Amino acid sequence: MRIVNPLGEPGWDHVVALHRDACCFHTSAWAKVLHQTYNHQPFYLQFSRGHRLVALIPLMEVRSLFTGRRGVCLPFSDACEPLIFHPDATTLVTDQLVRFARERRWRHLEIRGGKSLQLAARPAARFYGHTLDLCSGAEDLTTRFASPVRRAIRKAERSGVSALVVRNRQAVNEFYQLHVQTRRHHGLPPQPASFFLNIYEHIVRPGLGFIVVARHGSHPIAAAIFFRFGKHALYKYGASDKRFQEFRANNLVMWHGIQALAYAGAEKLHFGRTDCENDGLRRFKLSWDTEEETLDYFRVDPSGRECLAPARPDSGFHKKIFGRLPLAFNRLAGSMIYPHLD
Repeated sequence: MRIVNPLGEPGWDHVVALHRDACCFHTSAWAKVLHQTYNHQPFYLQFSRGHRLVALIPLMEVRSLFTGRRGVCLPFSDACEPLIFHPDATTLVTDQLVRFARERRWRHLEIRGGKSLQLAARPAARFYGHTLDLCSGAEDLTTRFASPVRRAIRKAERSGVSALVVRNRQAVNEFYQLHVQTRRHHGLPPQPASFFLNIYEHIVRPGLGFIVVARHGSHPIAAAIFFRFGKHALYKYGASDKRFQEFRANNLVMWHGIQALAYAGAEKLHFGRTDCENDGLRRFKLSWDTEEETLDYFRVDPSGRECLAPARPDSGFHKKIFGRLPLAFNRLAGSMIYPHLD
């Protein structure tokens, strides 16, 4: 096992690209976003047997006076499946992972996505994931969407909404303003502005992602951020102005993102994770003819025993608070809270 720091090792992405399941979350670009925004320390692990590459597992050490010190693969990542090249070595890899967690004195070790490496007998948390196959090309895709999706796209176009794929800092600023409004509407604090500026600097500007902005006239009313690495793409964040909800701009934004990815040669688009209780969001993602799967998060303590995530409290009270706070206070709360979360 070799510890790699992707922040200063230019060869990391070339090794990651050798695995067919590698996505943007595995790259050094995402490591830079997490490190520069939250100061999480990278401990990316490369496992070898002789001269053969066995596994690549990106880990971040999250340190907090309030939530403890732990290792996560990876924070703020919907799913970051360990990249296993030789499945017969998973037991040895798991043993070394647990030993490493013990040496670092982590409260727990968490793997987000456990298809190839299950740390425990049962998951600590479970979500839905949805993936759209882009291989048939953009022209064929619309015939597979549910009729409400097609109608929503047409309505947005008839309502004078335009959407454009952009890769500039102005688009990041426009997205962030919509993001702050959307999070407040959901009763949640927004991620800090520095998080999205780092996404622009390390992912969008170098060509690993883009932003789709929808406008009504000159007014931005919806936007989304997409990541791409190799053949795999991800719909990471979306936001909109609820005052223009009737125009269905979110659907047009998604459609333009899908077209851009299909034309660029991406083969799969992941729609991010969905809480199992969120039936509305789940139905929306399924309406794009996606394939549904479960995303399992596994946790173990330093002894290797399974460690279940604490039950999430009823967030109704918190949502009322964040839903009523002025936007400036919500932004301040987000910058203070998110460094302690993973």
